[in-house]
Amino acid sequence: MVSRRNFLAAATMAPAGILAASSDIPRYDLHCHLNPPMTLERALQISKDRNVHFGIVEHAGHKEYYYPNLISTGEQMARYIAMLEGKPVWKGIQAEGPDWMSCFSKQMVARLDYVLSDALTLTDRGKQERIWLPTFEIGDTEDFMERYTDFNVRVMKTEPLDIMANPTFLPERLAPQYDSLWTGDRLKKIVRAAAEYNVALEINSAYQVPRLPMLKMAKRAGCRFSFGSNIHGTGVGNIDYGLEMAKELGLMRKDFFQPAKPGRKPIEIRQFA
Repeated sequence: MVSRRNFLAAATMAPAGILAASSDIPRYDLHCHLNPPMTLERALQISKDRNVHFGIVEHAGHKEYYYPNLISTGEQMARYIAMLEGKPVWKGIQAEGPDWMSCFSKQMVARLDYVLSDALTLTDRGKQERIWLPTFEIGDTEDFMERYTDFNVRVMKTEPLDIMANPTFLPERLAPQYDSLWTGDRLKKIVRAAAEYNVALEINSAYQVPRLPMLKMAKRAGCRFSFGSNIHGTGVGNIDYGLEMAKELGLMRKDFFQPAKPGRKPIEIRQFA
């Protein structure tokens, strides 16, 4: 089974020297996965060498999502948190599926520093569509874009997220049409949802998204941002695209995600039906 993981081949707060960068832009990568040969020890060394603070995420949700190290029970989550406890990293998960919350107690999720998710597994019409796979069948392009835009909004509306990862990613066959397919109206829907539900938008270096038009729109809307490499293996910690965009936008530390204080995390303060 192909996953995003192989497709892309402690401290509660990071030391100030790691987060601080020129123009007050934080140097962190909150979209780091551990998978062989990327051990925690190797990741910590890369973090130190590149002066980039890491947030470690593991896929979490029901077993149908097929990831090798998927966290799907409270016991597994507790072991994962214990593994990272006391290490100079932030502890996160990459939530999988709209029903991931039913796997864990609110108290367990609140022990994490953040929850990250994305819309790359399009879940509507009663099925899961893995849109990052080369085999994904797009069908009618405009219909796909409308469904996909609406799903981005639904993920932020219905899940207690801190960070929306890979925003505006497109399947490989549609990537050349990025600027025409991501119309102003579609981008506005996603930005409005991020602002309304206080979800930070990841500036992703693997796919180099979002592009400047959406980032400018998000900055005007008061959205917060994060950096994520989503690059597996030794490329982890590459946040060059994010740094470039942040400097272009004139972003500062106040514009970036920081973990919420206990009692103020999305899982604790947001209400869901």
